[in-house]
Amino acid sequence: MASSPEGIVRKGGISKTLFIISLVVVAAASGVTGYAVAGILKPSSSSTISLSGAGATFPYPFISAAITNYSRVNPDVQINYNPAGSGFGITQLEAMTVDFAASDQPLTATDLSKLTSPAVQIPETIGGVVIAYNLAPTIKTSGLNLTATVAARIFSGAITSWNDPAIQSLNTVTLPNVPIRVAHRSDGSGTTYVFTSWLYTSGTWTGGVGKTAIWAPNSYGANGNQGVAGFIQGTNNTIGYVELNYALSATPKMTYCYIQNPANNFIAPSLRTLGYAVSNYTSTLPTGDGNWTSVSLLNQPGAQTYPIASLTYMMVYKALNANPSMTQAKAQALVNFLWFVVHDGQAQATPLSYVPLPQSVVTVDETTLRSITFNSQTLHS
Repeated sequence: MASSPEGIVRKGGISKTLFIISLVVVAAASGVTGYAVAGILKPSSSSTISLSGAGATFPYPFISAAITNYSRVNPDVQINYNPAGSGFGITQLEAMTVDFAASDQPLTATDLSKLTSPAVQIPETIGGVVIAYNLAPTIKTSGLNLTATVAARIFSGAITSWNDPAIQSLNTVTLPNVPIRVAHRSDGSGTTYVFTSWLYTSGTWTGGVGKTAIWAPNSYGANGNQGVAGFIQGTNNTIGYVELNYALSATPKMTYCYIQNPANNFIAPSLRTLGYAVSNYTSTLPTGDGNWTSVSLLNQPGAQTYPIASLTYMMVYKALNANPSMTQAKAQALVNFLWFVVHDGQAQATPLSYVPLPQSVVTVDETTLRSITFNSQTLHS
């Protein structure tokens, strides 16, 4: 088969704004009843309560839809969320420049040491990481098979050609003899944390586990899930990782790998196969103010379980008055919003390709939210 030359189809990929607009269109078509665009705020009045958050792009479509729907029934509450990456969100929480943060990586011991007051972590939804690729015009469909071991070698730069025997042996389609261009996150990213945690399970990944990593030489770093998705869509012979919603909602549609799970089956990422990762998780969950770093939905058992799944979290101070800019009214609105997210807000999960929280997680969240105080007074009974 003739090989296709590596080249830029659309320089710089698609912009963040255009990518978000494409998500809005897909969300509307899927029946989602609200979707907010980052940075666009409703005019405020003197009676409006303003809340701010920042962090992960992994759950951004879900958080945005939850914000829009909450504000629709609570028009006096205006919420702005900046999807600038998990690392950014945690940094802003530490600096007390936001009211809440969102991250796909739980707070580490280092993160906790930088907080001036104890925080709680509230799982808000469940998503998956997809390995997407662009091999047009040679291969135009999804379904290339990958294992964690081969993926680790690709993303570290040990495998540099698409027709490398290690990749070809997993697939029946003839792969082109062209260089692989790896795309990854350039910002401190919870999606990177989830993905590198999975690569680490291969036993061959040496790029580190966390919100940043050491990638293949000459790889391309992009900001946010939307930046990585845009680069893959616009650049031939690329491979990268994005949250499931971004892969399924992108226009044009992205092509993505089927991933080998512990049962040795190659599984397509979907809401159904992600759901098995949740339903097959049997370990006891920590309390909201406990240590969540040991909670992992990666490589859960089951013949049809997709192996790269993760909880994603919202984080706030347990005593909200620790933040000097917090008021009683803002504190009440914040807790009410978080209660909405883990209850009525879950209706937005499925249409946006996230897994709704199981009751076991909701129960933990309810206890956590009841423990949040302002000047020692609880805010939700």
